[in-house]
Amino acid sequence: MKTYLGFDYGGTKLLIGELDEQGRVLRSKRYPTGCVMQEQAVEKLLECTADYCDTVGFEGELQAAGVGIVGVSNHDTGEWISMTHEKEGDPVPLADMLAEKLGVPVAIDNDVRSATTAEWKLGHGKFSDNFIYINVGTGLAAGFVVNGMLVRGANNNSGEVGHSVMNLADKRYCVCGRTGCAENVVSGSGFAKQAAEYCLLEVLLADRPNSADASKLFELADAGNESAVAITEYAADTLAALIMNLVRVTDPDTVILGGGVVSDGWLLEKVKPRLNPSTMRGVTKGVVLSNFTPAYVGLIGAASLGMVLCEEKKK
Repeated sequence: MKTYLGFDYGGTKLLIGELDEQGRVLRSKRYPTGCVMQEQAVEKLLECTADYCDTVGFEGELQAAGVGIVGVSNHDTGEWISMTHEKEGDPVPLADMLAEKLGVPVAIDNDVRSATTAEWKLGHGKFSDNFIYINVGTGLAAGFVVNGMLVRGANNNSGEVGHSVMNLADKRYCVCGRTGCAENVVSGSGFAKQAAEYCLLEVLLADRPNSADASKLFELADAGNESAVAITEYAADTLAALIMNLVRVTDPDTVILGGGVVSDGWLLEKVKPRLNPSTMRGVTKGVVLSNFTPAYVGLIGAASLGMVLCEEKKK
């Protein structure tokens, strides 16, 4: 059986797992991270890789591996540029370093483009050459497949749609330095900021202090809490506007929503009536939820990078 190894590296955890060609997770192991410097994160990755090989091992014949990782990475060179969007030092040849340890080729990409690759190869995107994947989680970002090609951009920063200004009247600053950004409104971190303003923060805190629990917010809105209703209505307006703006740019036939904030479908049902039929007429396959469990989409996406790498080597 041919298998692929995925590395899903986030701010608080690293999930390593082996998948078959259908994207089924065969084995996996979770490791805490919490590294604040890129050098520390690389050491942690290599240490956990060795541990996984020793303590978990492989069920099938490993073909390739992929790394979905936070920050900026260069898929073409296999380098991890930085942990954040600020350059920290020289790029790290992470793909080559892991390939040497594993004995198979390794690909790397950022976390959201990895999830987009999962949709492209194993999810709703496998039926489309033109789709948008929007991840609404702690942050807000997107991946674009246009004419059968995944868009990365000149500096590997394509998809930072959370930093689209959606409200010129909103003077709250975003982490990017601008005001009125979509991520301040519709994301776990955006919900946390608004919950603080509405004195709901203690009720909505999730495991991470900078991300509100969206499900609790939605429950409050359903119960008629005025503050929760205001936050969620604003979020639905913003996400609908963002979707329509992006549709006008890339002309997709499918829009896929993923990430923990939208996974239960509650917000999508609020968004759908706000989508202008004229704007959306070309989205013939609809606005749909990802089929992947949010906890595993990063892992599946990372392994999918390895699958694509093998396909490219055969050409």
